[in-house]
Amino acid sequence: MDNQQRLKTKYRETVCPYLMEKFKYKSVMQVPKIEKIKLNVGMGEAIKEPKTLDAAVEELTLISGQKPAVSKAKRSVSNFKLRKGMKIGAHVTLRGVYMYEFLDRLIEISIPRIRDFQGMPVESFDGRGNYNFGIKEQTVFTEIKFDNIIRANGLNVTIVTTANTDEEAYELLKSVGFPFKKTKTEDK
Repeated sequence: MDNQQRLKTKYRETVCPYLMEKFKYKSVMQVPKIEKIKLNVGMGEAIKEPKTLDAAVEELTLISGQKPAVSKAKRSVSNFKLRKGMKIGAHVTLRGVYMYEFLDRLIEISIPRIRDFQGMPVESFDGRGNYNFGIKEQTVFTEIKFDNIIRANGLNVTIVTTANTDEEAYELLKSVGFPFKKTKTEDK
């Protein structure tokens, strides 16, 4: 069974019943689900060195399986030598098959490869059920060849859910297998 099917089956067979019981939902349609995942790479160095942005776009394509869009500056900032319209980053939005496949690789392979990993921070929810975190180096993804790296750069990952509260989103991600830090109440 492929990654996308495995995660979707786990969601349907174990996560949905667990969340329905925990939050006393009356319908399966009330159960929160993962809507999309956004990956974002900001490259301020692209102002002086445009090749670094091309490398970041290529790496983001390998990581996500989709061609990212290039972000351009919305306004000029003289202190940063930034002009309106300059290319300064890349972003990609994953939905459906690509989203489930990326999330499975992230949970099972990439996050455990993070150096000195203690768990993902629980405080990174935004108040509306979305989870946001950063990865400091793109080398945690197995698709990136260490020899081809021009510069180590990180990326921001946003997981958008249909949950109404952070507690619902936390339970959703935790039951899918997301490795959160242990809280003081869980240690006891």
